[in-house]
Amino acid sequence: MNMSVNGQYKTDVDNLIANLHNIAEKRQEFAGYLDRAAAILQAAEEEGEQASGTLNLHQEIQDLTFVSENLAQGRFRLMVLGDMKHGKSTLLNVLLGKDLLPRAVNPCTAILTIIRYGFEEKVTVYFKDDSTEILSFEEFSKYYTIDPNEAKRLEATGEAAFPDVNYAVVEYPLELLHNGVEIVDSPGLNDTDDRNQLTLGYINNCHAILFILNATKPCTMEERRYLENYLKDRGLTIFFLVNRWDELQKSAFDPDDAIEVQQIETSQRQVFRANLQEYCQVEGTDLYDDRVFETSALNALRRRLKGESLEGTGLTEFIGSLEWFLTRERAISEFRQARTLMRQTYHRVHETVHVRIPLLDQDVNELRQRIKSVEPEFRQLREIQSNFRQEIIKMRDERANMLAESVYNFISSLDETFVVDFKPYMPDLNFLNFLRQGKRREFEQEMKERFQKYLNDRMAEWSKGAERDIKDAFSKIALSASQYGTAYGDITDTINDKLSGGQITIAHNTSLEERYPGWARFATGAAAFFMGDIAGAAGAGMGAFNWKGVLVNLGVVIGANIILLGVFEIVLTPVGAGLLMALSGTTQMEFVRRKFVKSVRTEMKRHLSDVARQKAETVHEEVKNLLNSFDIEVSQRMDEDIESRQAELDKLLEQKEKGEYQRETEIRRLKDLENQVYSEWQGLESAYDQMID
Repeated sequence: MNMSVNGQYKTDVDNLIANLHNIAEKRQEFAGYLDRAAAILQAAEEEGEQASGTLNLHQEIQDLTFVSENLAQGRFRLMVLGDMKHGKSTLLNVLLGKDLLPRAVNPCTAILTIIRYGFEEKVTVYFKDDSTEILSFEEFSKYYTIDPNEAKRLEATGEAAFPDVNYAVVEYPLELLHNGVEIVDSPGLNDTDDRNQLTLGYINNCHAILFILNATKPCTMEERRYLENYLKDRGLTIFFLVNRWDELQKSAFDPDDAIEVQQIETSQRQVFRANLQEYCQVEGTDLYDDRVFETSALNALRRRLKGESLEGTGLTEFIGSLEWFLTRERAISEFRQARTLMRQTYHRVHETVHVRIPLLDQDVNELRQRIKSVEPEFRQLREIQSNFRQEIIKMRDERANMLAESVYNFISSLDETFVVDFKPYMPDLNFLNFLRQGKRREFEQEMKERFQKYLNDRMAEWSKGAERDIKDAFSKIALSASQYGTAYGDITDTINDKLSGGQITIAHNTSLEERYPGWARFATGAAAFFMGDIAGAAGAGMGAFNWKGVLVNLGVVIGANIILLGVFEIVLTPVGAGLLMALSGTTQMEFVRRKFVKSVRTEMKRHLSDVARQKAETVHEEVKNLLNSFDIEVSQRMDEDIESRQAELDKLLEQKEKGEYQRETEIRRLKDLENQVYSEWQGLESAYDQMID
């Protein structure tokens, strides 16, 4: 892969596919090591039932299996955002290498569409009543597309094009998709509230965002609004594609005047950098040149379909940067987690085997005495469990109360700055025109849509602070988990020393973090999850939870209807209408406009206290449920670890009393187990070293 002069990587779609294919093969290779290690442990546990007892490795088996499946089935999920007619579908067709999505009329503007690999071409439409409909591409284009004029009308009125549809899944046998890429094509930024909530839910589980902008309309108010309220400070990786850059030349008075064209381009670059630079900062590093690209998707598609180079369309730089992100940053993070898990597994096996072997030499009385000698340490493990749970519960109550109070105060005070805050949302309405017969419904719909946007944005503003508070809570819990995990590990080492008579040695090349017990890995993985490290969280066994959905729920929109209803009843009564009709001229209409906004504020103030109270109760319950789920999972994992360690000793004593195993045979079996796991670990280490070289 070659570097361009501005520091961006350059490549084309074919190279992207080839490198993704290599990564897909690596994922399968790494998954194989983990899967074989899990099978080895499972077989050993089954054999142990008939010998000296199991080795309490079920959590390791579960984690290895989970991460192996994630690697084998893993996807790089990319979400595409942008307004209508910015070239979203054209760009996707460039990446896909096929004119797969309609471009003149764009179904993805109306329906959230997930594009993934399938052995046959088909579209599945998922409805809100949980029913489905399977269609051909032609049928999908026929029944679920809208023309641009209709799209604009729906956008203006806030209506949904297909209100009964949840989303659609497009399946197609393309190489890019076969290599683990899944593309989520979202509706436009001005879509309805329920679809925006659906989009936000997907954003939180995507690896990267492709945000499409129009070079001739730099950073519209709606785009800035969306970035500020829904993407800023979310820990997301965002690639900005400034499409239709080639059209800037056409806007010049003399398109052949290179100096004039250059001045126009320079001016536009300054606008985009001023608006986008803050979204391209990663840990203090400015990645603007690796995240913002000047593109011509239509020219690129024409060349792609003809088999020509994409050079000069801006897509080679973008695809190169995307490839680096997918095949290096994300992939190495996932493989690093797999390596850490395998190291942890080998350490656990090494520790367990080297405790078990000396115990095989003990007679029944000596074994019973050694087991009794570690009872104080088991009580200490329970104390750690109790103390850690108390910290989680304390954090739960503190954050639930804090966020409930925060949202109550936030909503209750919305009226104080409403006149100023609502000004950007106020439609350019001719009040007298909307008071004429047949126009009232249109007026109400327009105001509801604008007012709902205002409320959504205010709640998004609050939810960003709530998300930071949740992240902070889990960061503190993760720190406690690491401290308790270290103390827990020291105690289990003491147990092992007492049981083995000091004959156990710590596995080499194993860091302190890698020796954390499984429950501590899970707990620290929660912080990784909320910080956006999906791979790190998956490596810690976090896949069973969709906790980021809670963050979306915290910002659930407030209904506009209840607040606006009273305003409509007051302003649009015959008396109110007569007052408006009596006024004429610009000055009077501006007076009416201000009067209307103040009426909204007055009516809004009447309802805010009740709305704030209801929202505070919801937030309190959501946060408590979130941390209760975490507490239950951690406590269960700690219970399983402590109880299985004790059960392991009880089973060994029972088998010793029955004399149901041969010492030499059992020692060989245990050493073979360790050697087999060690072999898989070393194979994975070698594969990892080759990849990062």
